[in-house]
Amino acid sequence: MAGGEAEGWRGGDVILLQGGLAPLSDAGLRFVEGDWTFRAGEAQRPPLGAWRTWMILGGRGAGKTRAGAEWVHDIATGVSGDLGRDGRIALVAENLSDGREVMIDGISGIATVARHDRPSYEASRRRLVWPSGAVAHVFSSEDPESLRGPQFGAAWCDELGKWRHARETWDMLQFALRLGARPRQLVTTTPRPTPLISALVADPATRVTRMRTADNARNLAPGFLAALEARYGGTRLGRQELDGELVADREDGLWRRDRIEALVVRSHAPLTRIVVAVDPPSGAGSGSVCGIVAAGLEEGGRAVVVADGSVEGRSPDGWARAVARLYRRFDADAVVAEINQGGDMVEAVLRTAEPTLPVKKVRATRGKWLRAEPVAALYEQGRVVHAGHFPALEDQMCDFGPDGLSSGASPDRLDALVWALTELVLARRGEPQIRML
Repeated sequence: MAGGEAEGWRGGDVILLQGGLAPLSDAGLRFVEGDWTFRAGEAQRPPLGAWRTWMILGGRGAGKTRAGAEWVHDIATGVSGDLGRDGRIALVAENLSDGREVMIDGISGIATVARHDRPSYEASRRRLVWPSGAVAHVFSSEDPESLRGPQFGAAWCDELGKWRHARETWDMLQFALRLGARPRQLVTTTPRPTPLISALVADPATRVTRMRTADNARNLAPGFLAALEARYGGTRLGRQELDGELVADREDGLWRRDRIEALVVRSHAPLTRIVVAVDPPSGAGSGSVCGIVAAGLEEGGRAVVVADGSVEGRSPDGWARAVARLYRRFDADAVVAEINQGGDMVEAVLRTAEPTLPVKKVRATRGKWLRAEPVAALYEQGRVVHAGHFPALEDQMCDFGPDGLSSGASPDRLDALVWALTELVLARRGEPQIRML
């Protein structure tokens, strides 16, 4: 059981007290069912003993967010006794929107689960304030420097595997976590084997608990788990997203996470040319993904991946508008569009969204692996860097082997990346160049 309804209480109407069974009144039954102490699964309960970091690695819908929200509310209201001396808490999310929409106002967020001593949210200051005087400030992994200055006694870090500037944000938080007798932090995340997550799992000061999506099946939509198990059960993606496993990189893959991590930069030189590459989906619907990646070229010839703007479940007009927005955002020079799926209709759809888009059509004549190999070589040579972390894209890169992705899905984001870097770097090899002697 992981955050679901209380098991074993209804129907029995008894409670174990001091080694014996006692009748449970209707009021007592309602109390038990509404009290997190009784409802929480074992993996959702804070570990015993001395620890600085508690990490919950869990599948989708396993109850990670609920555990985080309950932990924060407990320490803010004095239930756990873990709070620093002036009651200051950091809430760190991938971005500010997720901080508000998931960690605070979401269906399992702090404001939703607070059954007593409810906090109020001050939007202008991005903070939650409890009647006890405890305060929780919201931060984004997109701005590590915002953690320079403030100090806290506790922190909740959500979806660490998706943080844009993960290492920098984590480091700034560690300097800020300095109030109280024993500052503590909770990390709730889907287990991506990033260098930071792997290091934290191996740290003796970290306590790790694991949660499977199936553990919370009774609180999920009927058929949800069965549908995902049928499609992803036993695959690397399923082990990560459903079973909460920390799955290592593929031995036969073209990319390694530690190599990508080493190529992440906070700043880069001005870009002399920028392209947005698009790999249109083969169909429409909730499972279709349109790969959209923006990359640029520095004057010295190094390529910089600046954005993964891929979208899922959009109509042709929807993904075309996403391409146009990314094109305008970076003032790009061209849109590179694969036309194997859709032919000239791809260009027509793009021009419907933005009539003046300079579209360059490309057609794949070799398999995905053969197209990706020379791009992977550019990474090996240090000729490509990433302007931040792009978790979903990096997942595909590190799970891509000779037989494609282990899930059998289309490597849509990776395809778009390959087209962008091929256009910027590889297609220039045959062009005449002036060499200074």
